[in-house]
Amino acid sequence: MTAQADSTAPTARLACIGLGANLGDAAAALDAACAALAALPDTEWIMASGRWRSRPVASSGPDYLNAVACVRTCLSPEALLEALLAIELDHGRERPYRNAPRTLDLDLLLHGDLQRQTARLTLPHPRMAERAFVLLPLLQVCAALPGQVHLPDHLAGGETWAARAQRLATAQGIAPA
Repeated sequence: MTAQADSTAPTARLACIGLGANLGDAAAALDAACAALAALPDTEWIMASGRWRSRPVASSGPDYLNAVACVRTCLSPEALLEALLAIELDHGRERPYRNAPRTLDLDLLLHGDLQRQTARLTLPHPRMAERAFVLLPLLQVCAALPGQVHLPDHLAGGETWAARAQRLATAQGIAPA
């Protein structure tokens, strides 16, 4: 008798997560977040991009340290989002007002090529194409994992992703950390 694949087993997908922090020791917060992501159940750590420094968007406070992490996970997008929120809370994340400074911010950017829009989650992340601090590290990940990360062309606004990221980086003052 031959074993058959379990058709109910969840499919592992490559998920890209935006990381940011601008309160406390931001570098330590990003390191701890990466370790927490690597420890998630049914999840394999793949990589993190380099780090980028950015000014706060529509807010005040110190500059942010940003990166993108990639994991291969069998967690559903909703379960992964809940895990991200729990990691933020474990690192002292508070939400006193929109765009408030943060000890840690984790955004689910991509979950394979899934597209989803619910009250709690939109995939791909709806503002990733507007933020150089997301696009520059995401493009680093794309270059390191050719053919594995799929950026949706319809969000690029007719530009190449590289041209869009460079234009936004100039306008938004993003620099390698």
